[in-house]
Amino acid sequence: MIRQLLSACAVAVLVLASPAAAQQVDISTGSVAETIANLKPGEFAWAPELAPQGPMLFIVNLETQRALLFRNGVPIAASTVSTGRPGHETPTGVFTILQKQVEHYSSKYDNAPMPYMQRLTWQGVALHAGKLPGYPASHGCIRLPAGFAQRLYRETGVGMTVVITSEAATPRIAPAPSLLADNAVALPLVGAVEWTPAKSASGPVSILVSAADKRAVVLRNGVVIGTAPVTVEGTVTSTWAYTLRGIDAEGQHWMRVSLSGQDQAPSQVPRTEWARFQAADEFKRDVAAIIQPGTTVIVTSDSLTASRAFTNITVLEGAKP
Repeated sequence: MIRQLLSACAVAVLVLASPAAAQQVDISTGSVAETIANLKPGEFAWAPELAPQGPMLFIVNLETQRALLFRNGVPIAASTVSTGRPGHETPTGVFTILQKQVEHYSSKYDNAPMPYMQRLTWQGVALHAGKLPGYPASHGCIRLPAGFAQRLYRETGVGMTVVITSEAATPRIAPAPSLLADNAVALPLVGAVEWTPAKSASGPVSILVSAADKRAVVLRNGVVIGTAPVTVEGTVTSTWAYTLRGIDAEGQHWMRVSLSGQDQAPSQVPRTEWARFQAADEFKRDVAAIIQPGTTVIVTSDSLTASRAFTNITVLEGAKP
């Protein structure tokens, strides 16, 4: 797990699946990371006061059966989860929240209740409250403790970025053909810059950069609003993320977050890091005009138009088919 998450927080709330069983844990002499390692099924840590406002990034680790919530680049919560069991594995990769419902029942699995449902794919993968036996037990969904699911639901919005990863493999990224078709984007477009912000006027911004395609795709509220050629200097062999911590008189402040399940803390990104990314000036200006604290940039060695025959490939979906 990422070390020293929420270490600036003196007190976190550790909550069992039943809200009535809530306990308050004093971690003033340690870190939430140490608390997370000892969480029992159905428990979570919640410390939103570390970053009271701004867009969020949710990371789920299949290997550790834990999830981390970042807001404005600051980790503010962690939880135990139960993901897909063998034969119904939860896919890894980068997703956005497509739909939210407080009361939802599965149309695929015998009308099973899925409280505080937040849909990630139209094929049935979602975040929701459910039983947490301490191991993968779902049909592909990500079960959360009831108290955590309720709090998370109140904080999130459609279009928020969700990354699902495991210690053994970095996320693979490849938007489904329907996403590109629905948004009239055909990749690769050599030398072309497409910018149509009116397709989604507001919402969280996520940017996918493919070193393989030498291209970036910009999504706002889960909808593609732009694409342009982008080259990354140096070798890109995995997947990582940057999240915008804040903007002030000194400029933008970005944090780099590990997505591979490695035990690494978020690290401040030096301004020289962005010299690695080469793109048209007009595209840079357009992107700079819409980013805000919480904006996420995902950089990958994968192709955004790769065949979906790969194992554990991500399906990043847009409008409902």
